[in-house]
Amino acid sequence: MKKVISVRFKENGKSYYFDPAGADIKTGEYVIVETARGIECGEVVQGVREIADAAVPKALKPITRMADSVDIRRMRQNREDEKRAYRTCQECIARHGLEMKLVEAEYTLDRSKIMFYFTADGRVDFRELVKDLAGIFHTRIELRQIGVRDESKMIGGLGICGQPFCCSRFLKDFQPVSIKMAKEQGLSLNPTKISGACGRLMCCLAYEESAYEYLNSIMPMVGSTVRTPDGLGTVLEVNPVSGYLRVRCGTESLSPRYYKVGMCEYISGGKRAPRRPDPDDDYSGVRNPAPVVASSDDGEKRCAGGGCARKRAAEKE
Repeated sequence: MKKVISVRFKENGKSYYFDPAGADIKTGEYVIVETARGIECGEVVQGVREIADAAVPKALKPITRMADSVDIRRMRQNREDEKRAYRTCQECIARHGLEMKLVEAEYTLDRSKIMFYFTADGRVDFRELVKDLAGIFHTRIELRQIGVRDESKMIGGLGICGQPFCCSRFLKDFQPVSIKMAKEQGLSLNPTKISGACGRLMCCLAYEESAYEYLNSIMPMVGSTVRTPDGLGTVLEVNPVSGYLRVRCGTESLSPRYYKVGMCEYISGGKRAPRRPDPDDDYSGVRNPAPVVASSDDGEKRCAGGGCARKRAAEKE
């Protein structure tokens, strides 16, 4: 076990482990540490605690010292100067006619270096830009190209749900998101509906993916033949959240009905057979309500028990 503290350098940035060097450091205090970017002043988001050796880097850097009022005042002054540096860099980019979008400017604590983050579609020759900036600021200049997801994390904003971006609010690392997740959850595949402000697939698609994968694996797929209390039928729709199947029994003239998955026995068909559910999940003691006859306008009604709403809304869109 090692004693560590978690330090964050930006308001919504990733936290890093440092060695407290025997000091009793509490959450909310500021420390001076040496990073790959230089000397930094960071906020302690988690005080001294012990974690396993395997969970921390082998070469854990110790803190340099506790930050005093002068360090905190200098850090806040740097934040103000970064705004002016941002505007100056934008003017230089426009003057050189470079196809790049400036995202953020950042000073190190000792002002030995200033970093400019930008996005661009391809490679940019910014050598002349660096010369101009070095002549203006008289310090080391570093330009770093980032992706559009990192840009959204830095700038922030509101998503289509009305909440602040997850990446700028609490997500520390970006997880891979694929279109398969939207298919698994029965969502609309319209890119405008499942993409965030950054233009990439929304991070929240990954939140419920493991639950949908499990629920879909234990339910018959569309096209499967199942035995219901009313006889054999074909599955027309599956709602994994409510646990209901929309099944047409007998001839095509009969209206389809909704059955709880526990009332149906898989016979054949579909791309795969459902696997046996875990004994301690919600389907182990499911009640068997009476089947519900679907109306002629299936797209405007929900299943009994509040199911199928999410998937139908996606289909309607």
